Formats: sequence, structure tokens, C-alpha cells
Amino acid sequence: QVQLVESGGGLVQAGGSLRLSCAASGRTFSVYAMGWFRQAPGKEREFVAAISRSGDITYYADFVKGRFTVSRDSAKNTVYLQMNSLKPEDTAVYFCAADRAYSSDYVTRGRYDYDYWGQGTQVTVSS
Repeated sequence: QVQLVESGGGLVQAGGSLRLSCAASGRTFSVYAMGWFRQAPGKEREFVAAISRSGDITYYADFVKGRFTVSRDSAKNTVYLQMNSLKPEDTAVYFCAADRAYSSDYVTRGRYDYDYWGQGTQVTVSS
């Protein structure tokens, strides 16, 4: 089992930046592909970005391509989401998630493929 704790959320003006962190503890971090999802009030949780175990493969939702970057630091057991050019529609609770991956380059956008979830961190973008 792995425990995930997100941090780095907050209030930012449109056009600003935030970097979210997700610290993992418990079982070996390197065996998990990692994903970021978000959920706005009254909406379904949606995929944002994901990164493979190796860090070589990344996926992004179309609405964040060119603005967000996902990365991981295995030495720190941490995955990051750098968010630039933020928009009011990016306002949501952001969750990180871990998927036990048997291939180093496996990564998925599927919400129900992830086994473990953090509690989320609030991101609010003002106009």
C-alpha cells in the first residue's frame, strides 16, 4: 500500500503559476505510475496528467497541453505538477493517484485504473 499527500495548492490570479507536489510513502514508489486528476464543484473527477514509472512517458489532457508539466523525482518519492498560464476554469481540487504498473513505460488516463488516491489540494484561480 502507498500513502499519498498532495501540497502546493492555493489562490492565484489568472495567468499565474503553481507547482503541486505529491509525496508518496509506504511501498516502493518506483513501481507506480502516477496520475493527476481534478474535480470542480458539481463535476466529475477528470484526468489531467500522468507519468510512467520510468518517467519517460507522459500523458496530458488536451485542455492542459502546453501549460502543465508532470514530473517525478524517485529519490524524493514525489511527483509534481507544474501549472503555468492558469485559467479560472482550472479551479478545482487536484488529486494525485498511484497505479501499480508492471511495465516501466505503462501509463493510463483511466480514473478507475488507479489504486491509491491522495486527499486532494484546492487550486483556485481568480479572474
